[in-house]
Amino acid sequence: MLYVRQLKLWRCSEGCVMASWRFVILGVGLLLGGCYQATLEPAPTAAMTPHDKELLARAPYAQARIPEPFQRHIVDYHRKEAPGTILIDPDNRFLYLVQPGGKAIRYGVTVGEEAQGWSGVAKVGSMAEWPGWTPTPGEQQRLGPFPAHVPGGPQNPMGARGLYLYANGKDTLYRIHGTNQPEYIGQAISSGCIRLTNEDVIDLYSRVKIGTPVVVLAPGQGDSPFSPKVALSGGLGRE
Repeated sequence: MLYVRQLKLWRCSEGCVMASWRFVILGVGLLLGGCYQATLEPAPTAAMTPHDKELLARAPYAQARIPEPFQRHIVDYHRKEAPGTILIDPDNRFLYLVQPGGKAIRYGVTVGEEAQGWSGVAKVGSMAEWPGWTPTPGEQQRLGPFPAHVPGGPQNPMGARGLYLYANGKDTLYRIHGTNQPEYIGQAISSGCIRLTNEDVIDLYSRVKIGTPVVVLAPGQGDSPFSPKVALSGGLGRE
């Protein structure tokens, strides 16, 4: 398992690895050729409103320790998506917000089965702060019983923000949202779409807008340099 403080790591195409760090416990599998650098960023709070802070103070979950690869990082970005694009790599449990200059903000995510059933290119069609949730019949059967509608708030599994993806003018039913189960960040679990910690989804929400393009990679297309399947083997999958 990897734990890093201000890790800066480069991998060359010949397989050599050079790193400078303060504290590292080794155990990382690097899967991508070419040069790669990741810098751990502090937990974002600037985008939080007083209302956010009030609700998060009443969150029904204990403060979770997120494995460091799934904490928010600034990373080199090798793909060709334009700045401002969201790219989701469900295989490796990462969401990228592409930045100018070959960089991206990388967030760790939880992947639910609803998120594993769709891939392609979409746009953010609507956005909501502390969204409500209407459980589907399947969710009621598997996870309930729930009320017919759960209002927004810290008890709601949709968390602090919701981004709803549309393609060809239609709702894909694919969601990017917060969570009241942050302990599952970096895992695949039995329900939900793409979940970020509430702090991270608030940060992401503040950086995007209606119409933001979103690319969702199909299974087997993920190529994130840090792979939880290697770096965190034995502790994360709940397929």
